[in-house]
Amino acid sequence: MAKVIGFGGIFFKSQNPAALAEWYAKHLGLTADDSGCVRFKEDESRAGYSLWVPFAADTKYFGSGPQSYMLNLRVDDLPTLLASLRAAGITVEEPAEQSEFGGFGWIVDPEGTRIELWQPPEPASAS
Repeated sequence: MAKVIGFGGIFFKSQNPAALAEWYAKHLGLTADDSGCVRFKEDESRAGYSLWVPFAADTKYFGSGPQSYMLNLRVDDLPTLLASLRAAGITVEEPAEQSEFGGFGWIVDPEGTRIELWQPPEPASAS
């Protein structure tokens, strides 16, 4: 199963934390421990990193809604994950994008939050 493989960390409010946690576990492979926390161990063999980036208050990058944050989740196989999310009836915003920073796709969770999925580029091989 294609899945999320990391992020720096985020804390946010939810109307129904238990139901939202179940949705993230079912569709994105995020499984919380008994305290409700999802913990990732970094794998130095994989490409990628975690960022903290402040955006302008009027940014449209987080979508058209009123959300004040956006999750950027590192994934291991963006095309496969987007296909499985579409098949599950989850809103996948089109188009996905490819750049020198990797592949990017966006989905919307049940509470209307836009989530960015990122597959980092493979590290350049030493010649």
